[in-house]
Amino acid sequence: MDLYSGLISRRSIRSYSGEPISQEQIEALLKAAMYAPSARNTQPWHFLVVDDKEVLRAFSAFHSYAKMLPEADKAILVCGDTTLENAPGYWMVDCANATQNILLAAHAKGLGAVWLGVYPRKDRMKATTELFSLPEHIRPLALVALGVPGDRPQIPERFTPERIHYNKW
Repeated sequence: MDLYSGLISRRSIRSYSGEPISQEQIEALLKAAMYAPSARNTQPWHFLVVDDKEVLRAFSAFHSYAKMLPEADKAILVCGDTTLENAPGYWMVDCANATQNILLAAHAKGLGAVWLGVYPRKDRMKATTELFSLPEHIRPLALVALGVPGDRPQIPERFTPERIHYNKW
């Protein structure tokens, strides 16, 4: 699939077949994440790969949109490291770029993924920090559920020309 087709056809996948994802596939997704743009090229991210089903269940217990998570084969927690920022306040934008790269790379590799937002919800950030024993300078942004897709959602039409403006509003 070419890049443009991948951008248009990527969907959030919340149903998984149960087939395993290989370590090579996970490393490919993490490599793609690490090639995301970041402010001043600081790359203030860390990634925690999760394959423990009990941990996935525990996360789904406090995140209302993560009920499918125990079906996922693995997940990647995307975190920002405030000690690596030299453009303060940008860790979340940088980590959002890395998360999008994971989603797109998963789609390109035939995997299904869904972004489960943690930041900026204080309750989710606190629970995630505790569940994963994150150090004080590490901030959780999102958990990406991963698996072999159990379904393929239709591609809706999202192009809305009335939201495009040129030069002035």
